[in-house]
Amino acid sequence: MPASRLVHVIDDDEALRDSLRFLLTSAKIEVKTYESATAFLAALPQIKGGCIITDVKMPQLSGIELLRKLKSMSIDLPVIVMTGHSDVSIAVQAMKEGAVDFLEKPYDDESLLGAVRLALDRYGKEANKLVEKAQIRERFNSLSRREREVLEGLIAGHPNKIIASNLKISPRTVEIYRAHVMTKMNADNISDLVRMSLVARLFEKD
Repeated sequence: MPASRLVHVIDDDEALRDSLRFLLTSAKIEVKTYESATAFLAALPQIKGGCIITDVKMPQLSGIELLRKLKSMSIDLPVIVMTGHSDVSIAVQAMKEGAVDFLEKPYDDESLLGAVRLALDRYGKEANKLVEKAQIRERFNSLSRREREVLEGLIAGHPNKIIASNLKISPRTVEIYRAHVMTKMNADNISDLVRMSLVARLFEKD
């Protein structure tokens, strides 16, 4: 089973961890459990994907603190938090810290499975975006300096004559560079180049 379909369950209550493991595996979803947020963070270097279900009230490191820690580490695994019935304010805080959903205990099985499937789908889409971004960046890095300058002009909507004037080269030379850019970027038209530029933020400054 791919890592993108894996659920990481974090809770200091062993009975709840076992209950969630049974529910998720019965739905053919792979599960790994952790008795604390600290234990999960210790295993993080080996974790390749999936989503997280975590309790908010735990010793050592709370669910909110875990969310902040993951954010500081730029870990983008979707997080579902589990709260007590009267902890709505904590759930709202968790959402502000980056949680994608929250569930109240005692949880409804179908609601939990639905939330997990949405979170896993979200992770899959984000992972695909990262792959696409890396591929676009790789193609962009293969361009020469002049080809990048022509590309920047193209996605700005400038005609060949304007690009030529700005770069102090002939329109015919721009056409040659434009053809090289299209081939190297694997683009069929200007709209493809614009989309790639937006996806990979090619000309945005950090």
